[in-house]
Amino acid sequence: MIKVIQLQGTDANLYERVAPMVMNPKIISYNHGYPFKTGEKFIWFIALSDEEIIGFMPVEEKGREWVINNYYVNPSNEKKGFNSLLKAVCQLETKGKDLSAVVQTMHKPYFSDYGFKSQKEWKVYLKMTRTSQDESGQE
Repeated sequence: MIKVIQLQGTDANLYERVAPMVMNPKIISYNHGYPFKTGEKFIWFIALSDEEIIGFMPVEEKGREWVINNYYVNPSNEKKGFNSLLKAVCQLETKGKDLSAVVQTMHKPYFSDYGFKSQKEWKVYLKMTRTSQDESGQE
């Protein structure tokens, strides 16, 4: 059974839980070498299986949207991890703002299943958006 918890971006418990992961070279490599960041405007969604972290998805409030960026899901639990995290993120009270994501191309189907639509494509990433008016998807 996977449960998802939410922690504010500056919560000391967040650092205790994710620091060993976000500094792990394998996980940084999963993120194409980009560092993970956080701050006061972030909410972190963390997926746990028997208290072991199987993935996380930071969401930052930025101007007129909420943005998912620099996430991690353990490849051995990929489907369950993404489904659990995206279900929780899509229930976030967005205050009428759109929910956008910078998505690794190979993860597009997971986000599409939750109503995200491609807005822009790069070589390795996509920008996908789920508008506050079009909240279709697997909630």
